[in-house]
Amino acid sequence: MSAGQVSADRGSAHASATRAYRLSVAARVLLAAGGGYAIAALASALLPLILPVTRAEAVSAAMITSFAIMAAAVIWVFAARTVGRAALVLGLVAALLTVALWLAGAVQAGASA
Repeated sequence: MSAGQVSADRGSAHASATRAYRLSVAARVLLAAGGGYAIAALASALLPLILPVTRAEAVSAAMITSFAIMAAAVIWVFAARTVGRAALVLGLVAALLTVALWLAGAVQAGASA
């Protein structure tokens, strides 16, 4: 094997690793944006239903809190070891918030819009 072949092999391996890294970062960005928004939206819908203050104060507190929740979700997505683990955790949190909304009475079966 000549020096040129070794260098070409290294180049293709590097390009493949760079492509995988870029795809991983792109997946994390999309997951952070979409998943973070979903978690923040679900939490901001749940909090006014469970906070023991007036409706206006509860909605204001929920909206303000949603910014911190979105930031925490974004940080979690980029801190997670893998994209799959980040997606799994965000999915579980979204499912728990959805169940909590249902238990709080926000979701009514058979109700039409």
